[in-house]
Amino acid sequence: MSHSDDAASSRAGSLGARWLGAGLAALLAIATLVLAATGQLILYISPETVWFAVAAAIVTLIGVVWSCALPLGAEQDHGHDHGAAPAAHDDHGHGHARAPRRSARRVVGIALAATGGVIATAVAAGALLLPPAALSVDMAMQRAPVGNVLFAGADSVALGANTDTSTFGVGGWASVFATGARPEKYDGTTVTLTGFLTPDGSATDQAHLTRMVITHCVIDAQPASVPVQISGWKGQYAVGDWVQVKGTVRTSADGKLSVVPATVSKISQPKDPYEH
Repeated sequence: MSHSDDAASSRAGSLGARWLGAGLAALLAIATLVLAATGQLILYISPETVWFAVAAAIVTLIGVVWSCALPLGAEQDHGHDHGAAPAAHDDHGHGHARAPRRSARRVVGIALAATGGVIATAVAAGALLLPPAALSVDMAMQRAPVGNVLFAGADSVALGANTDTSTFGVGGWASVFATGARPEKYDGTTVTLTGFLTPDGSATDQAHLTRMVITHCVIDAQPASVPVQISGWKGQYAVGDWVQVKGTVRTSADGKLSVVPATVSKISQPKDPYEH
């Protein structure tokens, strides 16, 4: 390989290394800031951690600017010339024997780095270009077996004698329905709840009002649901429709709780579709 070819290869390697480091970091940081500025970052993480993600993105961009101020390849210069001379003066020619092996390893390393770079670039570009979307109703139904009253993310709710349920969302009421030792205590309580409809799987006039609950980010998201008595709901609504239910908690003869609605209003997906 000529000196000019080697210099071009070294420059390409330095550009690739800088892109894998600073370039992708900048792309993800910009995506984070754009999502935060448009109020869509809460589709991925809890609102309480948005400030941390924004601060981390700003620090990352500062580091990227500093990194790009360095001469190209400066991050790879240190230590690369040490130990080169002995190979050149190897009396037995071992330095020449090692050269093909070093070249082969270098080719393999470049190929692996290029493959990783393409994958990482695709992931980063997807984060920046694809429209943000809430977790789907299909995922909710997969994570919660149909017919179960599932609560998640609300297991810290204390159900004492004087529990104030006025601020409960779907997650809080799912916890009450699943763990309340005295269901009759909640009979007659009025509620206003928002969520999307999922099938009960058994009762034709009963649906589940469901909401995804996250603790930190969408990775730990779990569905919470409460049964709602809606006569002939499948003829009026589709699975996954967002609705607001105003009604009353009632206890059935077998001691199970459900919501008997006074009104069911179809609505658009809320800006923040999750409960936290």
